[in-house]
Amino acid sequence: QVQLVESGGGLVQAGGSLRLSCAASGSIFSINIMGWYRQAPGKQRELVADMTNGGSTNYADSVKGRFTISRDNDKNTVYLQMDSLKPEDTALYYCNVYAATRRYQPRNYWGQGTQVTVSS
Repeated sequence: QVQLVESGGGLVQAGGSLRLSCAASGSIFSINIMGWYRQAPGKQRELVADMTNGGSTNYADSVKGRFTISRDNDKNTVYLQMDSLKPEDTALYYCNVYAATRRYQPRNYWGQGTQVTVSS
């Protein structure tokens, strides 16, 4: 019903920047929340940032001030600008969308993940 495709991950040195993109497609009626999660080896998946249709945002304390989430509702795309990257940001980053389709009430959808690796 909803497909999410992430892009923009890669290898970067500490202090560098990356911009992640996630495009949602399918029989989408509305998208209420779009955001990013990440999971590092040996750690649980955690919320990095998300944004509602109203523009409200949430950030993990560890990325606050360094990462910026943005959203293009017309393109059903969410972005994550990551600046001043640290080695501890290394993780698999997943796009998450809370969306309603023509068939279903709002529910969560997940992308396959894009790898971000930050070298020291």
